Amino acid sequence: MAKQALITGGTKGIGKAIALCLAKAGYDLLLTYNTDETTAASLAAVLRKDHAVNVDVLQADITQKESIDRIENRLNDSGVKLDALVLNAGTTYRTTFEEMNLAEWERQFFANVHFPVFLLQRIVGRMQRGAAVVFTGSLMGIEPHATSLSYGVTKSAVHALTRNLVKFLAPYGIRVNAVAPGFVDTDWQKNKPVEIRRNIEAKVAMGRFCRPDEVAEIYRMLIENNYMNGSVVVADGGYAYR
Repeated sequence: MAKQALITGGTKGIGKAIALCLAKAGYDLLLTYNTDETTAASLAAVLRKDHAVNVDVLQADITQKESIDRIENRLNDSGVKLDALVLNAGTTYRTTFEEMNLAEWERQFFANVHFPVFLLQRIVGRMQRGAAVVFTGSLMGIEPHATSLSYGVTKSAVHALTRNLVKFLAPYGIRVNAVAPGFVDTDWQKNKPVEIRRNIEAKVAMGRFCRPDEVAEIYRMLIENNYMNGSVVVADGGYAYR
């Protein structure tokens, strides 16, 4: 029987790369998306055709608590038990310190911190013993973020969650880790102005952005390596903030 994985935010960017990586490894997938149903359905069709795995998609807005119910209900209806849960979906809120407002700050904390915690709490019973949880953290939870204080702080919280959840998930036989990507060459990053990209590349020892497939392999390693637990793996190519 194929292994089962749920990836939130699994149809674009890093999440899409993780979905491709796990499909290649033979995992059946449930991928959540926010608004772009066409892109989600297209990706699912490609993964089914190319890798002969089952792929379902589900709309879930991580700023809305009702999406926790939607995901739980889908898992209950399907009857599957997860071997991997990748909590990848996130939001960002970019503004100056002076122009920050409480509503947007709270919205980002709900999406990036509260939502994954309470989703995990709700569906932990639908996970196999020996399953793995992988959060998407960020280099910006370690280094200062120049344009989004709330994003950096929420990702720091995700890193702390990863370490703290070890004790709470141990009774279930579930491991938990995180990946803290630096600059990954997703479509969003590719749309940045050339001068900004060059400035970033100059700060990376490898001299380039990370390829999505490179970071996706780290997620797979954390899912499949049975001794990795409580780790935050930084994948920044040797980034030096200066």
